[in-house]
Amino acid sequence: MYQEEKEYNVIKGVVPDFGYDIKLAIKLDDNPTDKVPERGNGLYKTNVVCNNKVIGKWDYNAWNLRIDNLKKDTKCTIEFQSNGITEDQYKEYLSEGVSLRRNTYRGKDITSYKELSTDNELNLYKQISSCRFDDIYVGDYIKSIKDNEEIIWLIADLNNYLHSGYTDLKECHATIIPAEPLKYVGMNDTATTGSVYNDKKLTAKDKTERSNIAAYVGSKMKQETLPSILTEYITPVFGDNVITYTNLLADQYDEKRSNQFGTTNGGASSGWAWYDSQVDLMSEVNVYGSTVWSSSGYDIGIDNRQYAIFKLKSEFINSYENQRFNYWLKAVANSAGFAFVDTYGHASANVASSSFGVRPRFLID
Repeated sequence: MYQEEKEYNVIKGVVPDFGYDIKLAIKLDDNPTDKVPERGNGLYKTNVVCNNKVIGKWDYNAWNLRIDNLKKDTKCTIEFQSNGITEDQYKEYLSEGVSLRRNTYRGKDITSYKELSTDNELNLYKQISSCRFDDIYVGDYIKSIKDNEEIIWLIADLNNYLHSGYTDLKECHATIIPAEPLKYVGMNDTATTGSVYNDKKLTAKDKTERSNIAAYVGSKMKQETLPSILTEYITPVFGDNVITYTNLLADQYDEKRSNQFGTTNGGASSGWAWYDSQVDLMSEVNVYGSTVWSSSGYDIGIDNRQYAIFKLKSEFINSYENQRFNYWLKAVANSAGFAFVDTYGHASANVASSSFGVRPRFLID
């Protein structure tokens, strides 16, 4: 039961600013205190009781109070018990916090976090590398300027590639996409998906030699456009915090294979390999949650999960702030073209030489 006899203080920073004060009574190991204990190792057992049927819960990630059904004149008692939980329980609480952040769209400008010193708890990269994501939610964004044009970089998901890849991706990370395409170009200079870099040989992560390179890996998009975007757009903003990871990518093509168009318009990806990568186009699954025009399973690889941002804000699939656009996806569709997101919001495919948007994804830690 809520106990009115306790003393209450207005403590800033313990709860988000909702426009009016919340009065708090805090106890540490059964003793009244006028401040929240330092995060330390986080092994505090907490209990929150509020009046007016307000629900309060301690957020171990942000190390503050989370309030549901907030009302004016709210009073809450927060009790902290030292060493009241185990390290495993603490990790479970942090995991619950990450799940909350992945399943909550917020849309906050967090550009300032990137500029904070590395010893600041809210520093963008410290929040990510600590695996706490203290104040990062899906849909939050970072602003940058290139050629006098503002670019919005969206948090598309959190930790969604953990433990994937030929080399186990163990680093906590945020998946980033631009809110709108960065430029408009073709996947290739000609209307083909199978013959642009056929004479090129590559070495995959497992040391195997790959020849007859085609499909997505062989495209001009992957070989030239995306590396230039990394250099010109991404690295100047995120520096060496862009993760290099291993991605399973389609690098072979067979003109005799059937695809979603049928045998009369044949041609499909027919092989894949593991490659080190920093920036790639998204798959149909990343965007829609399923395949539509992807020619085969080789087009998908580890990109077999829909990004949280598209689950929570489906209009972001083809628009941002009421502006519609199209952009390429990495899947081969047939002998002439690749899949793309159409301006009108439907899944489509077009010849590789067409000029569509480039909306890549990358991971930061």
